[in-house]
Amino acid sequence: MSAILSVNSVRKAFGELIAVDDVSLAVQEGEIYGIAGPNGAGKTTLFNLISGIPFHADSGTIYFRDQPIQATAPYEIYHRGLARTFQKETAFDTLTVEENARVSAVFGRQHRRETYDQEITRVLDLLDLGHLRKTIAGELPLYAKKRLMIASAIVSNPRLLMLDEPAGGLSALELAEIEKLILSLRESGITIVIIEHVLPLLFGVSDRLMIMDFGQTIAEGTPHEVARNETVIEAYLGQRGKDALHAPER
Repeated sequence: MSAILSVNSVRKAFGELIAVDDVSLAVQEGEIYGIAGPNGAGKTTLFNLISGIPFHADSGTIYFRDQPIQATAPYEIYHRGLARTFQKETAFDTLTVEENARVSAVFGRQHRRETYDQEITRVLDLLDLGHLRKTIAGELPLYAKKRLMIASAIVSNPRLLMLDEPAGGLSALELAEIEKLILSLRESGITIVIIEHVLPLLFGVSDRLMIMDFGQTIAEGTPHEVARNETVIEAYLGQRGKDALHAPER
């Protein structure tokens, strides 16, 4: 496998606060790469630096498909095949489910105009939203709105999808469903980077993990390696969290 995304020594400061401090990672094409850490560790800020939304890194380089993107406009990054969701459930609440997907399809410009309807139908059915296509997005329950965010992201056929806490607030049944969805997206050829606080889900789907704390990387490796890393246990998981994970060898 080759790296589809390479982040090299990126840094972002807000005044005296260093939110991301010399972080590097390489995501291989076709893998699921997980990111975890305490609140305020810099995870979402790192996503923002990669996607360019709403700001770029102060220093460092970011390569997507061997092209530098650290100073590239967000819409250009999206057109190149890198899409993301957000930690807060985000949609055009006054538009229908179908209209939300159409906005993303047109903005992504990855299809001929005459194929938009076909692709929108495919993606809505994939995310089990076909029966809700005429529903106003603001009326959707939490899990449906999360699926709509993912549908809007993948309707442009991205090569890499970044998911920011897709499992937050979900029931046990919904967690099982979204785990299957994430794995199916990878099987369809999409590389995935995922931030998640629901650690059993994150450890269950990820090929490799990076743990952040205070804006820095404190560990990286397979779920098995990370779950047994003493620095991670001390800074984030705690002994009880380690015992609860039972991360399998991969």
